[in-house]
Amino acid sequence: MSERITVESPRGGNDGTAALAKPLILVVEDEAALATMLRYNLEKQGYRVEEAGDGQEALTRIAEAQPDLVLLDWMLPVMSGIEVCRQIRRRPATRDLPVIMVTARTEDQDAVRGLNTGADDYIGKPFNMEALLARIRALLRRSNAVPVKGQLTFHDITMDLSTHRVTRNGRPIHLGPTEFRLLEFLMQHPRRVFSREELLDAVWGKDIHVEPRTVDVHIRRLRKSINGADELDVVRTVRAAGYALDTEPL
Repeated sequence: MSERITVESPRGGNDGTAALAKPLILVVEDEAALATMLRYNLEKQGYRVEEAGDGQEALTRIAEAQPDLVLLDWMLPVMSGIEVCRQIRRRPATRDLPVIMVTARTEDQDAVRGLNTGADDYIGKPFNMEALLARIRALLRRSNAVPVKGQLTFHDITMDLSTHRVTRNGRPIHLGPTEFRLLEFLMQHPRRVFSREELLDAVWGKDIHVEPRTVDVHIRRLRKSINGADELDVVRTVRAAGYALDTEPL
């Protein structure tokens, strides 16, 4: 593991009570200089920061510190970021934990692989710090949103907005946070076709830049989660137009 470098927090003060109210971000990065830069900039924005230098340490810190968001490097010693993300999504306690993959691998297939593994977003190295901060704010805002009461139903799918539980024909469906928001939006507007850009604005937010192909990855993950062997695929692809929730071919 690379030697960790300590940087004095730019926030100052020792008000532990106030610090507890601030979001905690776990930075999983084995490059000490980059980890230090991330800590400095995140603390400057008022976030609390924990660090892990390899994949196994990351899982330990997640269990102990219970962070609000994880910045996860792809290439890590001991256990890769991809495997860490898989483990996060497999565990009920961390299934909904927001994860941003940080990677030097910028090929389309690598980005798709990271998103398919369960990452909510990804950003390539070298990255613009302001762009990363915008993505962090957007993910934290969505994960901390006040729960909306009520229930949505479409065909044989039921979504409880208070408990975030989704069932299909009584069968529990486990969705990641992005897939949940995507399904929620489509269920609120059934039988209407939305372009990738419209879905990005509605689900990810207008203040963050995400590649349109990201929508395709999360749609595939949503389909895989909600469709059983003999169940109708209600997430329709409309060629050259986008996606819709419908029981009839479009």
